[in-house]
Amino acid sequence: MLLLLCLNLIQCGYRLRGTGNLRDILPPTVKKISVPLFINKTTKFELDKKLTQGVIDEFVARGRVEITSDSTTADAVLSGVITGFSAVPAGFSSQGSADHYTVYVVASITLVDSKTQKVIYSNPSYTFNEDYEVPEGKDFESVENEAIKKIAPKFARNLVLAILEGF
Repeated sequence: MLLLLCLNLIQCGYRLRGTGNLRDILPPTVKKISVPLFINKTTKFELDKKLTQGVIDEFVARGRVEITSDSTTADAVLSGVITGFSAVPAGFSSQGSADHYTVYVVASITLVDSKTQKVIYSNPSYTFNEDYEVPEGKDFESVENEAIKKIAPKFARNLVLAILEGF
C-alpha cells in the first residue's frame, strides 16, 4: 500500500522545492545566458568580480543552460547591481573584540529575455546574509577579502535558488 502511495505521488508530479533546474523555470527558448560583470556601487574591492564569478559557477554547476560572455548571442541576460555591503558584529571574544560577524550583501538582480525584453526574474533588493567567524587574533578588516571569497558561492547558490523558485 505504501509503495502504491509513493508511486502515485511520483506520477502526480510532486517534488521537493528547490530541486528543479533552470530548464524547468526558463522559457524553452532560453538556452544561453550571459552574466555580465555586476556593477559594484559599494567601496568593497573586487566584490563585483567575486559575486559575478560565483553566479557563473553556480549556473555552470547546474548545467542545461550554456553560459556565454557575449550578451548579443545570449537568449537571456542576468544583470546585477550591488548596492550594499556591511559586516555587523554579532559575537564577541572574552577580550571584548568582535570575533563573529554577519555579512550583508544587497543587490538589484534582473534576468531578461534578450529577444522579447520580457523580465523573467527581478528583485530590486535581493538581500543575502551570512555569518563569518574571524580567526583569533585578527580583525574583520584584515580578513575581509577572504570573507567575501567564502560568501560568494553561497550568495550565488541562494540567488539561483531564488530564481528557480520564482521568488
